[in-house]
Amino acid sequence: MIRRLMLSVVAVLAAVNVWASSPVSFETSAPLLVAVGENFRVEFTVNAEPERNSFEAPTFEGFQLVAGPVTSHGSNMYIVNGSMEQSVYNTYTYVLQGTQKGKFTIGTAAIAVDGKSYRTQPVTIEVVDEEGSQAQSGGGATTQGARSADKAIGANDLLMRMSVNKSDVFKGEPVVASLKLYKRVSLLGSEGVKFPSFNGFWTQELDSENNMWHRETYDGRIYETLVVREYLLYPQQTGKLRIDPAEMTVVAQVVIPGSSRGFDPFFDQPDVAEVRRKLTTAPVEITVKELPSGAPASFSGAVGRFEMEATPPASTFTANSAATYSVKISGTGNLPFVQAPTLQLPSSFEMYDVKTTESLKNSVQGISGYRQFEYPFIARAEGEYTVPAVEFTYFNPSELRYVTLSSHDVALVIEPDASGGLSGAPIIGGLSKEEVKMLGQDIRFIKLGSAGLRPVRSVFVGSSTYWIVLALLLLLFVSVSIYLRKRIKERQNVTLIRGKRANRVALQRFRKAAKFMEMDHQHGFYEEMLRALWGYMSDKLNIPVANLTKENVREELRKRNISAETIQQFIDIIVACDEAQYSPMASSQMNEVYAEGVQIISKLESTIKK
Repeated sequence: MIRRLMLSVVAVLAAVNVWASSPVSFETSAPLLVAVGENFRVEFTVNAEPERNSFEAPTFEGFQLVAGPVTSHGSNMYIVNGSMEQSVYNTYTYVLQGTQKGKFTIGTAAIAVDGKSYRTQPVTIEVVDEEGSQAQSGGGATTQGARSADKAIGANDLLMRMSVNKSDVFKGEPVVASLKLYKRVSLLGSEGVKFPSFNGFWTQELDSENNMWHRETYDGRIYETLVVREYLLYPQQTGKLRIDPAEMTVVAQVVIPGSSRGFDPFFDQPDVAEVRRKLTTAPVEITVKELPSGAPASFSGAVGRFEMEATPPASTFTANSAATYSVKISGTGNLPFVQAPTLQLPSSFEMYDVKTTESLKNSVQGISGYRQFEYPFIARAEGEYTVPAVEFTYFNPSELRYVTLSSHDVALVIEPDASGGLSGAPIIGGLSKEEVKMLGQDIRFIKLGSAGLRPVRSVFVGSSTYWIVLALLLLLFVSVSIYLRKRIKERQNVTLIRGKRANRVALQRFRKAAKFMEMDHQHGFYEEMLRALWGYMSDKLNIPVANLTKENVREELRKRNISAETIQQFIDIIVACDEAQYSPMASSQMNEVYAEGVQIISKLESTIKK
C-alpha cells in the first residue's frame, strides 16, 4: 500500500510539473469573412486555469451581440513514450451578427493566470453584403419547418467547380486544375464520386490530403470551400482540349428550426434532415498553341526554365579504360519529358547506354528538380581528341523564346595502354574502332586423337533425389493453386470483403477524429465520428449509405442476435454526435464520445459473425 501511494504521489507531481511548465496561450477564434445578417461565433480560449472572474471581454463595435458568453472547460491527459502530458482549456463563446457592410475589428480580450495578465490579438472581420436572400446561421436552412427538407437547400447552397489557372497555353506548358467544393450547409459526406478524364494531357495529381475548409466569396455569396482534388496537367497535343465534367453526390444535413418558438443558438436542439444532392462541374476548355517555329536542332520538347551543368571526365587517361561524361538538367517545367542531350564522341570512342537518374517534386508551380544523364564510354585508341560542347535548348513560355544552354569543348589526352590492351595484343594508334585489329595468332592448336572424356559425377535425372524433388514441387504447386482459388473466391465476394475491411476503415476515421479532438475542432470531430460509425455499419451489414437509417441498423443487428442494450448504445452515440455539432457545450464531451465510439465498434466487431 505504501509503495502504491508513493507511486500515485509521484505521478500527480509529474502531471502538475508538466502542466505548470507548458506555456500559457490566450487566443481568439473567429471567421474572417461573414455576411450581413449572418450569426457567427467568436471564441476566446486560454490553455490554463484562469483566476476567477478575471476574463474581460472586448468591445464588439460594428456587431450585434446575439448570445453569450457561454463558458466551457475541459482537460486532457496523455502518456507518450512513458512521459505524462496534460492540457486544460477554458473557452468563452459569443454569438454575434454583422449588421452593416464593412471591416470591423474585435478588440483584445484580457484574462489573468497565476497573477499574470494575458491579452489576445485584435481580429479584423470583413462583413459583405451577399446577393440574393440574406445569409442565415444555419447554413442557408429555411425558417419554415413545414417546407420539405429538399427545398430547404437553395439552388446555390451546394456547388462544385473545376477551375484552371490558365486557359491559353503552349504545348508542354503546365496547367493547374482544381476541383473545389462550395457549401453553405453542413455536409455529412459524399458518395458516387466520378473524377474527370483529362484526354490529351499528361496528368500528375497533387497532394490534397491535408486541405482544410476555408471561407471565400464566390458570385456574391460566402461559402465554405474545400479543394477536393488538384492536378498538374501537361498538354501533349495542340488545339482545343476539353476537361470532362466531374460528378459527386453529397449528403447534406439541413437544420430546420421550429417556426412556433424562438431558436436559441446554444441550448435549443433544431430539427435535422438529411438531403442528397448530385453536383456536376461544367466542362472546361483549354486552348493549346503550337510552339513557335525556328527551334534550334538541340531542342527536344523541354518547356519551362532550366539550368545545365556538365561534368567532363579527367583530361588524361589511358586507352581501354572507362570514363563518364555527366550532364545535369535542373529547374522547373516538364522535366519528365526532358531527353538526354546529344554527346558527340570521336569515332574511336566506344559509348554505352546512357544512365538516367532523377529527383522530381510536384507543386502548383510545376515539376521541379533535376534529371542527370551519364554517358559511359571507353577510348580504344591513344592520341589527343576534342569532345565538342553539349547543347540543350528549352522554350521559356514566360519570355516566349527558345533558350540554348551550352557547355565547353573538352580536350582529352589518351595515353597508351601499358597492359597491352585486349588479350595482351597491342592497339594501333590513330585508328577508328572499326579498324582496330588484333595482332598475333588468333587460332589455337587442336588436339588430335581420343578425347578421353569421363563423367565426373552421377546423373541427377532419374535418381531418387530427382523424384523426391519432383514430388515436393508438385505438392507445392497443388497447395499454391488451392490457396489462390480460395483468395480469388473471397475477392469475388464483395460483401465478405466489405465486412472484413469495415473495422480497418472505421479505425482510420477514428484516427482523423482524434486529430480534430487534439486541435479542439468540434465540428470536424463529430463529422468524422459520424462517418466512422455509419460507414462501419454500411460495410459490416452490407447496407448502401443511401439506405442507412437508425431503424434499418436496429433491425439488421437484431437479426444477428446483438443484444438490445448494445444496439441502443450505438443509437445513443449516433444521436449524441448529431446533437453535439450544434452545441458549444459538447467540446468538453469529445473524449467521452470518442471512447464510447471506439468501445462500441470493438464490441460489435467481436460479436457480429459474417
